[in-house]
Amino acid sequence: MKIVNRKASFDYFLYERLECGISLTGAEVRQVAAGKIKLDESYVKIIDEELYLVNALIPPNQYSDNRTYDPQRNRKLLIHKNEVVSLIGKTAAGFALVATAVYNKGRRIKVEIALAKGKKKWDKREAIKKRDLEMEMIVST
Repeated sequence: MKIVNRKASFDYFLYERLECGISLTGAEVRQVAAGKIKLDESYVKIIDEELYLVNALIPPNQYSDNRTYDPQRNRKLLIHKNEVVSLIGKTAAGFALVATAVYNKGRRIKVEIALAKGKKKWDKREAIKKRDLEMEMIVST
């Protein structure tokens, strides 16, 4: 199971990618393992030298106690401290951190994050033109 944030590759130029763990509750683990997570508007934020996944939507599990559950809470990402320090320097240089994928690795759930720079409107138009040309070439053959 791999959930990919396709919007990230459309809105950003993606550079360096990192794999990190994520801190979830039991009900959230079941939902993510079932493929019920949305990364469309999510991003990674550095708070007190720790990484947090912000705005990722994991809907509540129907079999769990959901009285105090927040589906868009900030979730801590598990990564080595020296990598966090490196990312702090790169984000200060104008890069953003974006969640690009969530997947199972053995019995663990991993999040792939990437250093990204935002695309301008003309960059997005070029990507659409390129995709349309590729589709025409596939259809014509």
